Amino acid sequence: MAQPAPQQTAQAAPDTANDGLADEIVITAQKIEQRLVDVPVTVTAYSGRTLRELGVTQFDQLSAYVPGLNVQEQSPNNPGFVIRGITSDSGSSQGSPAVTVYLNGIDVSRSRGSYFDLYDLERVEVVKGPQSTLFGTAAAIGVVSVITNKARPGTSGELRAAYGNFNQRRLDGFVNFGNDTIALRVAGAVKLRNGVVPNIAGQPGSQTPNGPRQRDLNGQDQYGARVSLRYTPTDAFTLDVVGTYDGQRAPGTAFTSGTFAPTGGNTSPYTFVEVAGSPRTVEALGDELGLVRNVYDVNATATYNTDGPFSFTTVAGYRNFDSNEVFDADGTQAWYLEFGEDARGEQISAEGRINYTTTNFRAFGGMNYFWEKGFQRVPFSSEEGTFLQCAANLIPGLGCINNATGVVTAAQATALLTGGRFTTLPYSAVLFQNEAEIDALSFFGDATWVPVDALELSVGGRYLIEGRDSGFSSNIPNTVITGTTLIPGGTSTGGVVLRSAGSNNAFLPRANILFRATDNINLYATWSKGRRSPVVNLGARRVNGQVVNNETLIAAEKTTNYEIGVKGNFGAVNFNLGAYLLKYRNFQVSVREEGSPITTTQSAGSATNKGIEAEITAALGDNLSVFANGAYIDAKVDDDPRFVAFSGDRFRLQSKFQFAAGGTLTLPLSEQVEFYATPTVTHRSSLFFELPNNPVTSQGPVTLVNLRAGFQHPEGRWQITGFATNLTDKKYLLDAGNTGGSFGIPTFIRGLPRLFGVEALYRF
Repeated sequence: MAQPAPQQTAQAAPDTANDGLADEIVITAQKIEQRLVDVPVTVTAYSGRTLRELGVTQFDQLSAYVPGLNVQEQSPNNPGFVIRGITSDSGSSQGSPAVTVYLNGIDVSRSRGSYFDLYDLERVEVVKGPQSTLFGTAAAIGVVSVITNKARPGTSGELRAAYGNFNQRRLDGFVNFGNDTIALRVAGAVKLRNGVVPNIAGQPGSQTPNGPRQRDLNGQDQYGARVSLRYTPTDAFTLDVVGTYDGQRAPGTAFTSGTFAPTGGNTSPYTFVEVAGSPRTVEALGDELGLVRNVYDVNATATYNTDGPFSFTTVAGYRNFDSNEVFDADGTQAWYLEFGEDARGEQISAEGRINYTTTNFRAFGGMNYFWEKGFQRVPFSSEEGTFLQCAANLIPGLGCINNATGVVTAAQATALLTGGRFTTLPYSAVLFQNEAEIDALSFFGDATWVPVDALELSVGGRYLIEGRDSGFSSNIPNTVITGTTLIPGGTSTGGVVLRSAGSNNAFLPRANILFRATDNINLYATWSKGRRSPVVNLGARRVNGQVVNNETLIAAEKTTNYEIGVKGNFGAVNFNLGAYLLKYRNFQVSVREEGSPITTTQSAGSATNKGIEAEITAALGDNLSVFANGAYIDAKVDDDPRFVAFSGDRFRLQSKFQFAAGGTLTLPLSEQVEFYATPTVTHRSSLFFELPNNPVTSQGPVTLVNLRAGFQHPEGRWQITGFATNLTDKKYLLDAGNTGGSFGIPTFIRGLPRLFGVEALYRF
C-alpha cells in the first residue's frame, strides 16, 4: 500500500532546499496531509520553490501551468478566475463567485478583493470540480488555495532583485528567525514596471499637446508585505497568525478602440493609444486614470493534537479591501465614456473542525460562519454633445472622430445642438451603486472508511443557511440638450437606497472511491454537487412617477460532477489522468446591457462540460527534470430554443485545448558553480471573451515561450538568472469587447509583449 510521505515534505523543508519540477509534494485539500497520488479528486499542486523555478509570481502566470485553469488579469482590481470554463470576475456585491480563492484556509473569493501577489509561498493547490464540502459553497466548480510560508525555528533569509526592459524593477524576500517555541517571519515584495502601451495624450502631436501628460498604460506598481508568527508552546499545540498587506498604484488599463484611431495611429490592438481621460476626472470619478487599491488581511490557525485519534483545528480571518479604478472605456481621445469603479468590502470568517483518524477510518466535521459586507459604485463622466454625437450620430456628416487626423469632431456637437449657447456641457452621474450584506452559516462533515488496504470509500456534505440583504441606488441627472438621461434605461433613485432581502439554504454532497490497483497506481471516481447561490438583480424603475424596486431573481445554478481518474508514480515519474462530465441547471451567465456599463446575471438554461486533464513529471537523472500537462475542455451551453441568444455557445474565457511543457537542466561547472536552464512552452487554443459568442471579440490560438537560465550555487545559496517571458514577442489579446462593446465600439486589451531582464538571488 502506498504510504503517506513525511510531514516535512510540505511543512518544514529547509529554505535553501532545491525542489525539482518532478518532486511530489504533500497537500491538505481533504483537511489532512496526503500525497497527491492518494487524493481521490483532480488536483494540481506546486511547491513555492517550483513556482519560482518556473518564474511564476502572479496568478495569470500560474494558470499557464495548470490544466483546466485560466486567470485573466485585466487589472489587479478585475481578475477573472476560470476553472473548467466557469468564470468568477463579476464586481457586483450581489453576485456569487463560482470559483473559490483561499488564502491560508480562508475564503477571499470576492472578485475585487481576491487578487494578491504570489511571493514566499509554501505551495498552491488547484482543486477541480465542485468542492463545497471541503471549501464552502463558493467552490461550485473548484478552488485555488494558496498557502504562504509560515515562521519556523532557526534563522534564514532570502533577497531577490531583478531589472529588465520597460524599466522592470522587482525586489522580494524574507527574513525568518525563532526557536521551537516562537518564531517570526517577515516577507515582502515590490514590483514596478512602466506601461507597455504608449499613451501619447498630453504630448506634442496629440489632440492635447499642452498636457496634461498621461502615463503609459498596462504597467505595474505593486507592493506587498506579510508578517507571520508561529507559537508552539507544546508538541500538541500550534498557532499561526499571518497579517498581509497588498496594494497597487498602477497606471490605467489600456482599452484600445477598434473603431477610432489615435492621432497618427491606427485601430490595431497593438498600437499606441491616446487616452486623455476626462477634464473632470478627479472631481467626477474620484482619482486620476489608474488604480489605487489596498487589501488588508489577517488570519489565524490553531491546531491541537491529542494523544489519541482526535485533533482540533480553528481557522479565523478578517479581510478588508478598498479600490478605485478610473478607466477610459472608449479607448480614445474623446471625452465620451469615462468611468470609475469604487469597490469596498469587509469579510469575516470563522471555522472550527474536529478530525478523527485511525488506521481504517478517518473523518472530519465542523461549522463555518462567513459574513461579508460590500458595495460597488460606478461614477460616469462625459460631455453631452460628444456623447450624443458618438452614440447616436445626431448631426449627419459630423461623425465622432476623424480617423485621418485624430480630431474629435463630435466636440463641436454641443455648440451646434444648442445654437452656440454652450460649447461644452460636462455631464457626470453615479450610474449605480450596488451593495450587499451576506451571512452564511454552514455545517460540514466527511468520512472515509478503509475496509481493506486497497480500498477507500468517502462520503461527505455541507448544509448551508444563507441570508442576503441587497441595496441599489443611483444618481443620474437629465441632460441640458435632451432633457433626459444619457444612459438609455437608466432610472435615477436620487441617491435613495432601494433594498431587498431574502434567505436560502442548500445541501451539497460528495462521494469518492479510491482503489489502490498496485503499490504504484491508484484509481479514483468522484461524484459531487455544486451550487452558485441565487442572484437578485436589483435596480430601479418608475411606476406612476414613483421610483420602485426593479427586482429580478435568478435561481440558483446547480452543478453535478462525475469524474474518474488514475494517479501513479514509478520512482521519479509521477502522473495523473482524469476525465469528467459536468451538468449544469439554470446556468448563470454575465451579460452587459446594451448601451450601458451595467453587467447583469442571466440564466442560459442548461449546459454541459466534459473534458480530460493529464499531467506528468519525471526526473531523468540527477541533472534533468521535465514536466508536461494538458487539458481538453468541451464546455458549451446546451441548445435550447428558450435561450436562443446563448444556445450552443462556448463558455467564455475557456480554450478547448491547453498544453504546457518544460524542464530544468543543471550542469555542474565546479564545486561552487553550476549552470541551469528552465525553458517552458504554453499553448491555448482559440477562445471567446463574451457570451453570446462573437468572432469580433475572440482570440485565436496562442503559444508562448519562456526561458530562465543562469548560474547558481549547488546548494541554492546564490543565483544569477537571465529571464524572458513571451520570448518570441507573440501578439495576443487579453480581453475584448468590454464596456465599449455595449455602446457598439468594442475595445481590446493586448497581452504582455516580450519582457526580459536579469535577476540576482542570495539566501542564508
